[in-house]
Amino acid sequence: MVLELDTRQRAMLQEMGVHVWLPERVPVAATGTLAEEQSASPAPPPGQPQRTQAVAVPVRSASAPGQPLALQDMDWDALAQSAAICQACGLYAGRKQSTLCAPATAVQADWMVVGDPPDEDEDHLGQPFAEQAGVLLDNMLKAVDASRNGQARQGAYLCNVVKCRPPAGRLPQAADLQQCAQYLQREIGLVQPKLILALGRFATQLLLQEHPEQASLPLGKQRGTVYHYQGIPVVVSYHPKVLLRASADKAKAWADLCLALDVLEGAHLQ
Repeated sequence: MVLELDTRQRAMLQEMGVHVWLPERVPVAATGTLAEEQSASPAPPPGQPQRTQAVAVPVRSASAPGQPLALQDMDWDALAQSAAICQACGLYAGRKQSTLCAPATAVQADWMVVGDPPDEDEDHLGQPFAEQAGVLLDNMLKAVDASRNGQARQGAYLCNVVKCRPPAGRLPQAADLQQCAQYLQREIGLVQPKLILALGRFATQLLLQEHPEQASLPLGKQRGTVYHYQGIPVVVSYHPKVLLRASADKAKAWADLCLALDVLEGAHLQ
């Protein structure tokens, strides 16, 4: 018995990975794909509706991995929405929600405080410097007459160096930091800070990229020096989470804060 298969049936079997032995007298199976066979189907007679074949189209994120992000003209709302769905690096897999939040009003703050990647509390609340670490930072800022809700000289804009909590067991890589730096750069453009306070290992790693001889040093040896990131003075210090565990370092953090205040006051005198 000869298995009679028309062209469409043979193409369907080929797409499914089913190999059928055919006698030599049977014409060789077409090499086109199922989609090609369907596209070659004749048009229906006049008066009958055209039947369309659903084709799976891959969803392309506006933030494809490793690609430049078009953020330079975004306002706060658009920037926050972009961060909420961003898949430009592998860190998004650990995210419940982005910590880049659109402020209720336009922000111009002289202080920009950049912290390490979000932890569980920050990820849960969708904001940087949450819970006890946030309380400590608020008290530190209060000591220099600034707050996260203030404006200009009394204003401090708080953010994470990356906007997503890394997946469990995953540390941000240099490529992750560099990719997400595009969000930080747009935040800088909107906030127009006069000083950046970098708190923590990963925040310092990114913000000292213009100073490679210092970027690889332990944070304790990076302290006490004024650096620059895209022309903005940068002072580095310990993250509040570290200070909660190591109270002895609070005096060093206060010295760093005083250095930052001196830099800021000097900028106002220029």
